[in-house]
Amino acid sequence: MSFIVENNITISFADYQDVVDKDQRLFEQNEGLTDDYVEEQLIRATERILAKIRSSSWWRSYFASKNTSVVIKTVADIPALNPDKIKARLNDFRDLCIYTALSEFILPSIADFSNEDNAERNKMGYYTNKAGDLYGELITAGDWYDFDGSGSIASSEKQPGQYNLKRIR
Repeated sequence: MSFIVENNITISFADYQDVVDKDQRLFEQNEGLTDDYVEEQLIRATERILAKIRSSSWWRSYFASKNTSVVIKTVADIPALNPDKIKARLNDFRDLCIYTALSEFILPSIADFSNEDNAERNKMGYYTNKAGDLYGELITAGDWYDFDGSGSIASSEKQPGQYNLKRIR
């Protein structure tokens, strides 16, 4: 798997080559998108994904069901999930990271916002939708986290969730 790991801690679910493989033409047309810049944005995207999962009702419910001895008074009492305990659906997390990085960080940095027909603006919308769909699928599945750190995901560690789509008018 092409996760970026630093000091035995996963800091990104994807690397530069993963993004190039997803949209080669983007890099041919924008020489300023260096591997250092792209990987910084992938790290930001991973942080964003982990924060979004942490704030989800699925994670609160999951954490509370696995830690019955812990008293949770506020959302702040619930720790962040450990990216190194994600043991299944790794390709989905890689794709989610790429979609998030492209839609929220990389494409906005090169898009021409004065032109509504700008290809990068259109891609931002496309990747935003792809990220939202995949995030919802991961939360709904709830089958990818190794809570006890045993190295495998037991049936008792799987907890399907519910993801509510937002209606935008």
